[in-house]
Amino acid sequence: MKKRRIMPNSKGAAPLDVVITVMAFLAALALGASLIARHAAESWSEGLSGKITVQILPASTGPARDSLTAETDAALAVLRATPGIVHAAPLSQAEQLKLVQPWLGAEALVADLPLPQLIDADIAPGSVLDIAALARQLKTAAPHAVLDDHSHWISRLRDLAQTLVWSAYGILFLIAVATASIVAFATRAGLDAHNDMVSLLHQMGAQAGFISRVFEGHYFRAALVAAGTGAAFAAVVFLTAGGLQSVGYEAVPFLPPLGLKPIELLWLITVPAAAALIALFTARLSVLAALRQIH
Repeated sequence: MKKRRIMPNSKGAAPLDVVITVMAFLAALALGASLIARHAAESWSEGLSGKITVQILPASTGPARDSLTAETDAALAVLRATPGIVHAAPLSQAEQLKLVQPWLGAEALVADLPLPQLIDADIAPGSVLDIAALARQLKTAAPHAVLDDHSHWISRLRDLAQTLVWSAYGILFLIAVATASIVAFATRAGLDAHNDMVSLLHQMGAQAGFISRVFEGHYFRAALVAAGTGAAFAAVVFLTAGGLQSVGYEAVPFLPPLGLKPIELLWLITVPAAAALIALFTARLSVLAALRQIH
């Protein structure tokens, strides 16, 4: 008698397949989100590391524009004379307006706002600056100068990304537990539905491992197909999100791209593989435990 004939297909298998498909879809989304968060953290860190920014705040009294220009020139002189700084240049008015437009909108009268003058400076690779001493020098040369080495923001962005990544891992763990639970429930239901056949096989001398392998193979294949379908739907979602910008949809400012590269989509294959293995081992443990109780 062939193994696949021992346990006939049940009409109640479709709901189980649907549940596994949905869970695999959510698991693939969580896995993709963890990859996006990790890439965003790396991108933000690379964009801020090796740079410092100096703000020259507008003077509250006196000729603001002349004071701003004089302090900008003084700050530039300090920066360019500092060992380890390879480039320092002020941002143009257009560049500064472009920075605030995502916050205030393109239609806002940002040109009339008393914006500080920003100076970008690049640090030579491997160089270590005494940020506190440099800040004091800038304050002496330009009293309204504020130095930012971005270390606070880099730390916060890394913490945020790590929180998102571990949250995604937590979701994956919960989905794995839920998948194991429903497979265990379905296995026990299958044993109850085919109790007569299982008892007959046992009386004929069939070992518990032989019977469990029938259920293992059944739920392994079912979980692999269902989870593969869910992961495929998730891949379509990420591909669609990545292609929105190419059809005219603008990216949301300050947010990373929500799509995944084709090579990164291969990570989603781990979802059906893990679901199938969870189903296999859960079915085996459930069958062996049930057979010990029945017989």
